Amino acid sequence: MGSLDWVIWAAWADRITFEDIEKKTGKTESEVIKIMRRSLKPSSFRLWRKRVNSQSIKHRKKFEYSRKLIRSKIKKEEYLD
Repeated sequence: MGSLDWVIWAAWADRITFEDIEKKTGKTESEVIKIMRRSLKPSSFRLWRKRVNSQSIKHRKKFEYSRKLIRSKIKKEEYLD
């Protein structure tokens, strides 16, 4: 599970948070960023960082908050129907 390929794959995956990566591999967010910086082309790294920062679901608390917002919107839509 702790292979570099898995870490890179997990870092790109939207549903896997940095906390999940740390739990499975022991690598912190800053270590994952260093791995991504070394492993990706500069333009790909910039794209990944922009994506991670704008989506804000790579952190567990932000991910859970976004899920609550989605659930509340769905419930509101159900009440309107």
